[in-house]
Amino acid sequence: MENNFPKLHNAMWPGVVGKGPDSEPVVDFDTMLKMTAGAEVDGVKFDGVDIALFEHMDVNMPDDDIKRMADKVAGYNLKIGSMVAPIWGGSAMGSQDKRDHFVEMVRKACHIGQKLKEIGIRPYGVIRIDSSASPTDWDADPTGNQKLIVETFQRACDVAADYGEQLAAEGEICWGGMQSWKTMLDTLESVNRPNMGFQADMAHTLLYTMGYNREQDRILPPGFDWSDRATLESALRTLTSALRPWTIDFHVAQNDGTVFGSGSHDKTGRHCQALDPNGKLDVVHDAGYWLRDENGRLTKAFKHICWDGCMFPNSVMTNQQTWNDILATMIAVRQQHGWKE
Repeated sequence: MENNFPKLHNAMWPGVVGKGPDSEPVVDFDTMLKMTAGAEVDGVKFDGVDIALFEHMDVNMPDDDIKRMADKVAGYNLKIGSMVAPIWGGSAMGSQDKRDHFVEMVRKACHIGQKLKEIGIRPYGVIRIDSSASPTDWDADPTGNQKLIVETFQRACDVAADYGEQLAAEGEICWGGMQSWKTMLDTLESVNRPNMGFQADMAHTLLYTMGYNREQDRILPPGFDWSDRATLESALRTLTSALRPWTIDFHVAQNDGTVFGSGSHDKTGRHCQALDPNGKLDVVHDAGYWLRDENGRLTKAFKHICWDGCMFPNSVMTNQQTWNDILATMIAVRQQHGWKE
């Protein structure tokens, strides 16, 4: 029997992130579901989807609409896992009103998550958040702004606990207080809540090793030669030894060592296609730094993993081969670092 855990999910928000008036049109939820369900490699298909509670769907949806959405996903024989809370209308380090709005969006996301669990379509997964603040704004007052972010995250954690939810802070260089592995670690340690964890995305965390947006925290040397695999692996071990213990949600992804932004999205780690020859990661091997501990033992810290590939052209997003290649990569990750239940 082949490994059947972690379950393999596809993210729905690449149909939204980087799209819109300043870029290409949004790829609608139904199309994303259809492409996900249509992927198949040697009889293996995706197990589920991770969803975004913005653009594709309204975080204020009534319970009847939550049930209809769940039925739609179930109709494709898919589960729902982690969900992105739409917190960007209220920065975690903003005014009191902004911070209150942030926490309220987390509460609404948790309500939807709870209903989906009751329906039976969401057996695992977290609520994903970020600081909704830029590194530039954070740098204006690192001590004061960090204090506000920590307090807001603590409030959000307390709300999420009422719903039995975990919050995962997305490790991405475009978010203040989260723009480097050291600031991210400080945020997590300072929040100090049992239901606060880290969401590792391989494309974003590679940028952590390079010190983008916080040069003093780089791990790889300036002018790093990407053919030096031993140095890269050492950097990945340093990174993951610090953040792996906090990791409760994981995105398999590829990156070419550059930043990119489209639409209204700030520049962040460029997601590459699964088989992009310019990718700097050995995706299957390097996923093991997050899925196994320092002694090579599986952590089994989460029941599913997700592919994240934002800001691809719509011609790529609507090509079924794109998702077959992604699924094949995900299967290889599970075969090397998964388990049977």
